[in-house]
Amino acid sequence: MASPRALSANNKPVDLAPCVLTIGNFDGVHLGHQAMLAQVRDIAKAQNIGSAVMIFEPQPREFFAPDTAPARLTNLAEKQALLKEYGIETLIVASFDSDFRSLSAQAFADILALRLNVQSLVLGDDFKFGHDRTGDSQFLRDYGLHVTNMHTVIDDKGKGARISSTRIRNLLLAGDLDAANTLLGRDYAMTGVVVGGDKIGRTMDFPTANVDLKRLKPALHGIFAVDVVSLDDDGNVIPNGLTAMTDSKNTGVAGLRPHSLFGTANLGIRPSVDKEHDWRLEVHFPKLEANLYGLTLQVRFLHYLHGERHYESLEALKAGIHNDVVDLLEWRAQQPS
Repeated sequence: MASPRALSANNKPVDLAPCVLTIGNFDGVHLGHQAMLAQVRDIAKAQNIGSAVMIFEPQPREFFAPDTAPARLTNLAEKQALLKEYGIETLIVASFDSDFRSLSAQAFADILALRLNVQSLVLGDDFKFGHDRTGDSQFLRDYGLHVTNMHTVIDDKGKGARISSTRIRNLLLAGDLDAANTLLGRDYAMTGVVVGGDKIGRTMDFPTANVDLKRLKPALHGIFAVDVVSLDDDGNVIPNGLTAMTDSKNTGVAGLRPHSLFGTANLGIRPSVDKEHDWRLEVHFPKLEANLYGLTLQVRFLHYLHGERHYESLEALKAGIHNDVVDLLEWRAQQPS
């Protein structure tokens, strides 16, 4: 996939080859989304044209009410990597602002046909657009575009429930990683660059890598077992990328996938620390001495231990972290190598 194509309400035409397009937030790129992407790929192959996805940044609910918007399952970079993995050739990132939200259904259809060279669309059966919400699949058909509607995808576990980003968020928040992973079709993971922190963990003998979240808030909170790989600029796993960063004999504990290290992660607001309570993903790597600043890490969540806890003192916090690391290392010892 090439670099994302930026789209705003007023910019110049986007130079695209003819394409089949689907539109939405695609937060999580879960099994329901993957069914739509497969349909896009099939139609694109049959028509011998390109496949494309349009997403919105920020997501509309983040624009209208950032304080109450749903937690992100995937930030922009994660979403782009997943769409590429699932075979989409072009990503169009629409800047959702006052001008864009004010577009009429007719103006939006003009953008699709005249600026994005859309030949065919794959949409959910409840898709609406335009500032007056008058745009729908039939509007686009009347405009002259071919539209394929996809029905809601349900899971096959006997529950018959709709696969949705909201449902996955609720499962992750409850610590039910297995059920969330089933609906995602893969293990849940987050990717970010290691940035500077306040080094409190280092003073308690538990140094951590502070992974930049690039989202307003995460979809899961608490203490987790994780395994972590280092990625290159193209999103590929660097062979033994973390162990290569150490000159000591302390090269860490092997993770559960190739080239990964096992870690213990705290994802939350750190209620026991007398600092600004912003969301942090901090990963401690037992038995590792390495400088990880600037690396891009993919953190895969393996096991939920418990929610964040408030400790009355730093000594109590240190004891709590120690117990968590011991418990999670015991969990790791019970897993296959």
